[in-house]
Amino acid sequence: MQKRSWAEPYKIKMVELLKMTSPEDRRKAILAAGLNTFLLRSEDVYIDLLTDSGVGAMSDRQWSGIMMGDEAYAGSRNFYHMRDTIEAYYSYKYTVPTHQGRGAEHILSKMLIKAGDYIPGNMYFTTTRLHQELAGATFVDVIVDAAHDPDNTMPFKGNVDFDKLNALVDDVGAEKIPYICIATCVNMAGGQPISLRNLKELRVWCDKHDIRFVHDMTRVAENAYFIQKQEIGYADKSIQEIVYEICQLSDIATQSSKKDAMVNIGGFLAMNDAVLYEEACALVVVYEGLHTYGGMAGRDMEALAIGIVESVQDDHIHARVGQVEYLGQRLMDHNVPIVQPVGGHAVFLNARKILPHLRQEHFPAQALSAALYQESGIRSMERGVVSAGRDKDTGENYMPRLELVRLTIPRRVYTQAHMDVTAESVVDVMHKADQVKGLRFTYEPELLRFFQARFEEINPA
Repeated sequence: MQKRSWAEPYKIKMVELLKMTSPEDRRKAILAAGLNTFLLRSEDVYIDLLTDSGVGAMSDRQWSGIMMGDEAYAGSRNFYHMRDTIEAYYSYKYTVPTHQGRGAEHILSKMLIKAGDYIPGNMYFTTTRLHQELAGATFVDVIVDAAHDPDNTMPFKGNVDFDKLNALVDDVGAEKIPYICIATCVNMAGGQPISLRNLKELRVWCDKHDIRFVHDMTRVAENAYFIQKQEIGYADKSIQEIVYEICQLSDIATQSSKKDAMVNIGGFLAMNDAVLYEEACALVVVYEGLHTYGGMAGRDMEALAIGIVESVQDDHIHARVGQVEYLGQRLMDHNVPIVQPVGGHAVFLNARKILPHLRQEHFPAQALSAALYQESGIRSMERGVVSAGRDKDTGENYMPRLELVRLTIPRRVYTQAHMDVTAESVVDVMHKADQVKGLRFTYEPELLRFFQARFEEINPA
């Protein structure tokens, strides 16, 4: 019997009208943006797959919560609702609100890192690594090798390689490692999950070496989906139960709530250590705001509390990841090279294979992202050498094995028809890939250069 189609578990109550543009309009817009999709005006974008951060559609319940905002400077009731929801669904006893995830990363780094430390993690993330480096630490990648191979179909490519972890301890000593930072559904690896078995082994390892376990839980619900579908013993567990079990294994968590929890702004630092919490409260006052609002308005904390509850509902997460899988399958049906398996929040195009005539130093992923916008008005994001940045000691570009373009699906925003248009547009660009030119910098910021860098095309000799 043929598998039946599925539909999104929501109906549309309000629409935002989009501006349709011509190829000439798009060429002018992308050149004015320095061939950087971050610098495009959103009004010039048709389907916006730049990010899933803060761009999801909130539910009617969340919008109702907005009207319940208690904007008291201290002791807002929305803070206590958010705090209690985080403990009930994520297990953490103490919560410090921040304006978004990088605010939590900043406070965490200020508290725990000293110059000369090493922070292992299952692949870097841009802002996370930068905060660690600014605090004086060195990031060390301890993810399994399969994560760096876009064609490897290992189901849990977010897993930690314990041989790499043990080698780091042997080399620098456990006292030089204040914590290990583990992301659930690893963004830079293609949205790849980590297994609960691996997480449980990591908990034992951290206890053995007296090293804290920090959880970057930005996409924990998506990770729970893959555990439910692929890990033995979890098929009958709910997403909510799996999320709670994941969180219980860690000591501290950072979250950009603009992803899984489906709010437009907000994040938090959460933990189970009362002493550490007091220190975090002192720092959040310096950098964000009072400890009962951090960088968030009361209305945003209320929407976040409601979003957490909605994010762990099975119907929601199955449709959310299902839409990503649908786009990935459409692309694979047309032999478009992508990172496999398809991850939880985005489909990642393998720019090296799509543009084999471009050397990596000519930024093929950046060039492909610009070309896709020119073709169709679809905005995507580079995740390759430009995002990787430069070695702080040598000044040389990092050359990651993964040179990718990310098609990031906002939650509850687009229909499958939008995914069909996206797939068709990528195929059209691939068929004329030899026309895509390499790029070079005309402006390169020192930090997080991918946000504001500008480029020009390199004309063939």
